[in-house]
Amino acid sequence: MGDRPSYTVGIEEEYLVVERESRDLIRRPPPEMWDRLGEVLGSKVTPELLKAQIEVGTKVCSNLAEARNDLAGMRRDLSRVVDEYGAAIIASSTHPFANWAQQETTEEPRYMRIAADYQQVARQLVVCGMHVHVGVEDPHLRIDLMNSASLPRPAAPGREAGDG
Repeated sequence: MGDRPSYTVGIEEEYLVVERESRDLIRRPPPEMWDRLGEVLGSKVTPELLKAQIEVGTKVCSNLAEARNDLAGMRRDLSRVVDEYGAAIIASSTHPFANWAQQETTEEPRYMRIAADYQQVARQLVVCGMHVHVGVEDPHLRIDLMNSASLPRPAAPGREAGDG
């Protein structure tokens, strides 16, 4: 079998923080919770656009198994810490019943600027995501992969994307 290309991978996940009893989004996580998260997860945990959101990111990993193990450990630690404060995390693209108008923007310059620039659009963003970052060492392969990823793909066998 030929040589495999060298790559690295890192994963970021965003979670919503909910009150354990009501399952509604937590309005203002206590500062002590953030202090404790910092003690346990260090720079791997950060706030997100809304105060009810938390993001974690793996280290730069040399393979998927390493990334999976790092992510699983962060999920465990994150769940354990927020549980200490009567909360839980959910990995969901959005919250099923939260009122977006009641959510507060995280008071950091980047997020305050987004809120000011996008106003209503930003206020309604009660969404979370997962980002997978892949570093490809070979610059030619990197360009080839990016070019092939940007080609149109059929939506289903025999159908072009956009066919009704």
